[in-house]
Amino acid sequence: MLETPRHPALFNLGFRPFFMGASLFAIISIGYWLGFNQGIYPLQLSTLSPFQWHAHEMIYGYSIAVIAGFLLTAVKSWTGKQTPHGLPLAALFSLWMAARILWLFNEYALFFAAIFDLLFISILMVSVSAPIILSKQWRQLAILSKLILLGLGNLVFYLSALGFIENNIHTSIYAGLYLVIGLILTIGRRIIPLFVQSGVDYPVTLFNSRWLDISSLICFLGFFISVVFFETHAISQATAALMVIITSIRIFGWYTPGVWKYPLLWCFYIALVFIDLGFLLFAISEPFLISPYLSVHAFAVGGIGVITMGMMARVSIGHTGRDLKKPPASLFYALGLLTLGAAIRTIIPAFTDSSYFLWVNLSGLLWLLSFTLFFSTFFKIWTKPRVDQKYG
Repeated sequence: MLETPRHPALFNLGFRPFFMGASLFAIISIGYWLGFNQGIYPLQLSTLSPFQWHAHEMIYGYSIAVIAGFLLTAVKSWTGKQTPHGLPLAALFSLWMAARILWLFNEYALFFAAIFDLLFISILMVSVSAPIILSKQWRQLAILSKLILLGLGNLVFYLSALGFIENNIHTSIYAGLYLVIGLILTIGRRIIPLFVQSGVDYPVTLFNSRWLDISSLICFLGFFISVVFFETHAISQATAALMVIITSIRIFGWYTPGVWKYPLLWCFYIALVFIDLGFLLFAISEPFLISPYLSVHAFAVGGIGVITMGMMARVSIGHTGRDLKKPPASLFYALGLLTLGAAIRTIIPAFTDSSYFLWVNLSGLLWLLSFTLFFSTFFKIWTKPRVDQKYG
């Protein structure tokens, strides 16, 4: 008989606290941001712009929390070796949470937020890399390398914000955004076809090819370097256009009509379409005089937002012993609201300059409704033991 753990079920496995924290933070941070945009209250910022606060917290706050929950859970499954749980997991989560709280008092506590945030991601890197190295799963180093680069990007942000180095805040924000997109593309290549093939109600073989994998890696690397470090528009727009072609081939090659029956499948396609749209808007932004922020939000809201919600749902359902083909009914509406918000934020403003802030605020409101519904649905799943009574 298994011994009953002495800690709450919330700290049995990494996805539980970090998915809960990320979902709650998605509500609080965007609610705070919308309140600022409406002039309800100011952001207490002295060394940073409001946009820089918003961008940092969505990339290095929300996105990193989802990545942490996913990797701490996935690495345990990949390697068979235990990742932090119980008190060590609670301590790791507390570091992330302390940094988020301190950010709300930026003018007075940025230095301490930096200490907690950088300590968190450093321990996370060790917690993820140790099982991979011990089990000699070198294939996972591509994922680990992106986590390390995200840690470096966050370090550069804080050193710049605190005045220790020349201002590279812009570089760290865009590096973080595109590293998260790169991580999604890397992990997505491995798991989305498997999820679809095992998730639909009929046998299906999806298209994959080695040349497409190599082309995607080379083109994305060229895009990342040219945008983040050199700002060479011709190269970045050309590589973005190539990524549109490559990602479109991926979407069509992985498509089968049966996915529309299951929210935990179609959400991945929706996210890939928005990532594809992000590359397209980037490629045509200069010649067609389209705001570059539309590309950013296609990546961020439609790409990162939708796929992280879908992945959090899938991991939470699967790793608590529930049936992946029977998710909570409310998940359909949460993902639907989020998808609608992403479309309003990126597609409508591409065709009209009128009522821009109306679309921004409406998109933000849909984000809030979506994550509120998601959080209320999964809170009990995160905080209660597995339905099959196993530990995890």
